[in-house]
Amino acid sequence: MNRIDRLMAIVTTLQSRKFVSAESISEKFEISVRTVYRDIKALGELGIPVSFENQKGYFIVPGYFLPPVAFSIEEANALLLMESVTAGFADKSIRKHYSSALNKVKSVLRTSQKEKVEFLTDNIKLQVPQRLSNDFEYLSTIQNAIVSKHLLDIAYTSNKEEVSRRQVEAIGLVFYAFSWHMIAWCHLREEYRDFKVSRIRTIHDTGLPFRKQNHIRLNDYPLPVEY
Repeated sequence: MNRIDRLMAIVTTLQSRKFVSAESISEKFEISVRTVYRDIKALGELGIPVSFENQKGYFIVPGYFLPPVAFSIEEANALLLMESVTAGFADKSIRKHYSSALNKVKSVLRTSQKEKVEFLTDNIKLQVPQRLSNDFEYLSTIQNAIVSKHLLDIAYTSNKEEVSRRQVEAIGLVFYAFSWHMIAWCHLREEYRDFKVSRIRTIHDTGLPFRKQNHIRLNDYPLPVEY
């Protein structure tokens, strides 16, 4: 990778995270930390306002506008392939947002790239098992609640087909046994529970903050060994 390409790649890395350390840039691009310092200085000389915060790392000053990212045909094809996977494994909310995001990607492609992407669109097919049904629209709401740490109010159908209202604090989403599952602290049961998303009847983000402190990590929740 030549230096110009590396500088643009560093900008993209800085755009993708709140803070990026010199060490992580050094490791990602296989350059010395001293070279990272020189590259950051070069970005500043190009007019890109990169700042630094102690013990956190580099960041691009908020409010600075950067032109649209240019995609290679290989990157565009990879995103296009994932559209098929999203269509099969995600719910309506995620499919809608992914389609919107992909259209933005397509809008910055060159004409020749768009023609290739359109051709590839007609030649990718995903055979989804009949048992996989994601005919709901909850995943986006759950994702936002996880990030914002908001209480969710849900109506949930148990294995016995009994419907109950719950206030839950979602800590993560897991896909196993051909279904999406929300792992959350249930205030009704006062313990962590595994909620099958397809069994949720209604869901509402209350906007209220979590009441429980110090949640476990998603990886510490015991999932079934055999699906």
